[in-house]
Amino acid sequence: MLECFTATVDGSAVPIIPVARNDYPAWLKRQSETRRLWLTSAGFDVADETPALVPGECGALEAVIVGVESAAGPWPFGALPMRLPAGDYHIVTEGPIDAASAALGWGLGAYRFERYKSFPRELPRLVLTDGVDSAAIDAQVRAAYLVRDLINTSAADMMPAQLAEAAAWLADEFGAQIQQIVGDELLAGDYPAIHAVGRASVHAPRLIDVVWGQTDHPKVTLVGKGACFDSGGLDIKSASGMRIMKKDMGGAAHALGLAYLVMASKLPIRLRVLVPAVENAISGNAFRPGDVLATRKGLSVEVDN
Repeated sequence: MLECFTATVDGSAVPIIPVARNDYPAWLKRQSETRRLWLTSAGFDVADETPALVPGECGALEAVIVGVESAAGPWPFGALPMRLPAGDYHIVTEGPIDAASAALGWGLGAYRFERYKSFPRELPRLVLTDGVDSAAIDAQVRAAYLVRDLINTSAADMMPAQLAEAAAWLADEFGAQIQQIVGDELLAGDYPAIHAVGRASVHAPRLIDVVWGQTDHPKVTLVGKGACFDSGGLDIKSASGMRIMKKDMGGAAHALGLAYLVMASKLPIRLRVLVPAVENAISGNAFRPGDVLATRKGLSVEVDN
């Protein structure tokens, strides 16, 4: 289970009380005088995303109040892990609050990209009660974390070979099969367009092919664009455009993240994931504006830009 969750229930978890914004005045009247005075004097704004930390005896945290819409989804709970002190919390799921949705929001909000720096602050933990499918929540959040980690990683550390390593880890984790067609093998395998886009880079282009599931199950294929960096080729991009081109493999990241969720959920399908992974770089053999590229399908594609 992710560190932002816990299944331990020992009575010490601080309650997080969601209050519907349109019901706040009436709700406030039902509270103790001490709580009413605290929220009023602290200037708590139920329309704001900032939670109210209500102290109890001796200053210990007694409750957290957070404003939500009448039909609350996961998002009001996403900001809480970074705004609450370390400790255990549980969400009071009365009225429109769905415990699983709230837990999903909490998990997504607890994400931290830790590859290049450390986060010494301990995360608060949400207690997952018996009414929540903790395995399902954990799988959904881990899938989202995988996508974010892949996209956030610097292009220097996320070239086609590293993207293939991520796919290989995924295959190993769930007993899937993986194959790669790399470099000039793409021409022999009739993938000329993938080769053309990636041939100018010192990082060999490749087609990553992951297969999972029983052969008699319905077939589902995911295809994710894996342009690990896109310089724009000879139509070189501006500095502002270049800055975000490490994200051009976001399609591949999402395909792998969804594949993680499918396999972790043991869905009865025959899954295939195809990721053409390239770096669109510049060198003497880069493809040019006006070139006509062949494709596996047999169509010709003229490159304008």
